[in-house]
Amino acid sequence: MQEFLNKAQEQNIVDAIARAEKQTSGEVKVHIESDCAEAEPLKRAIALFEQLKMHETNLRNGVLIYVATKSRKFAIYGDEGINKLVPTDFWNNVAAILKQHFASENFALGLQEAIDLVGEKLHAFFPYNNDDTNELSNDISFGK
Repeated sequence: MQEFLNKAQEQNIVDAIARAEKQTSGEVKVHIESDCAEAEPLKRAIALFEQLKMHETNLRNGVLIYVATKSRKFAIYGDEGINKLVPTDFWNNVAAILKQHFASENFALGLQEAIDLVGEKLHAFFPYNNDDTNELSNDISFGK
């Protein structure tokens, strides 16, 4: 498997998060680590969501895209504010984008397209307000 992301690709993902958040009051975060400590990656994503304090956003509209590179697992977790509003198949659509691109080792492109889709959906339910503040860093967080 190729290097998961190089520095330029990491910056492109950070830029995609910033673009997405310019159209929404929602927050998007990408977390990457080597191994998933849980059998089910969604459980790990939920634990990280709390560790990263994503549940403390004002409107409870944060979204975490979690990737475990060596384990070859990922999960998308949205807070209760967004989950009350998005269609039930929405997270499956985001996951399908990641799965398609990850299968061909286009990791950065998959993450960017997933972030774009999440940003569009967040915009529909949580449009950007002039007084909006960036509640979470746009930087990718990394685990072990």
